[in-house]
Amino acid sequence: MAPSPASSTAEKLKKDGNTCFKKERFAAAIDAYTEAITLCPNVPVYFTNRALCHLKRNDWTKVEEDSRRAIQLDHNSVKGNYILGLALLQKQEYGEGVKALERALDLGRGANLNDYMVEEIWQELSKAKYMEWEETSSKRSWELQNLKEACETALKKKHDSCQKKQLEALGRVFEKAAEADTPSEVPDYLCCKITLDIFRDPVITPSGATYERSVILHHLEKVGKFDPITREPLDQSELISNFAIKEAVQAYLQEHGWAYRA
Repeated sequence: MAPSPASSTAEKLKKDGNTCFKKERFAAAIDAYTEAITLCPNVPVYFTNRALCHLKRNDWTKVEEDSRRAIQLDHNSVKGNYILGLALLQKQEYGEGVKALERALDLGRGANLNDYMVEEIWQELSKAKYMEWEETSSKRSWELQNLKEACETALKKKHDSCQKKQLEALGRVFEKAAEADTPSEVPDYLCCKITLDIFRDPVITPSGATYERSVILHHLEKVGKFDPITREPLDQSELISNFAIKEAVQAYLQEHGWAYRA
């Protein structure tokens, strides 16, 4: 079925908008996308494209409006969820912003997007998660320190012969309580054997080796169709998502927010 005159014109306007965007003529790009929306108001990409222009102009209210409209039209819009997440983070609505970025990441992994897009979403999500952890960690650290000082003061007032041992034991208890917020080495099994970075989207090969999806795909395309560790022949179709490791990574990050910057 041939496209209608309105949709053909709208697509031409989108291309004009894309050209203006690349030349950083954001106001002109907004005008082109707005005309396209007027002609075809149910095309989500017109809204995400216009939202990106508003983003470049730091007009976060309009960024949120356009990204929400795109999601209404297409709940699985990767860019819509991603841009919405960025807008909500700008409004310091960290919880909802993180949720939108997590949804964008999950959708992106299954949409065969360019690696840079998934990487970009992950980087923004990592920053948001780290900020969230940093705020919670600082509050928790302050509370623990106050509690420790109160306990030490109470013990010292007892003038007990076992006071020294009790204070040492108390110190160990609070040291243990602070462990989760103390950066250390991420366990090897949670890291890609090629990049040594913590997994984001782990896949397992027939030989049992687990790699970061984008990294092993790049290896297969640029280096050769073989497992980089076992050297056995390997095809992209043989890669399977390693859900066990993915869940282990998520659990680890939940307890050790500092690892988002590891």
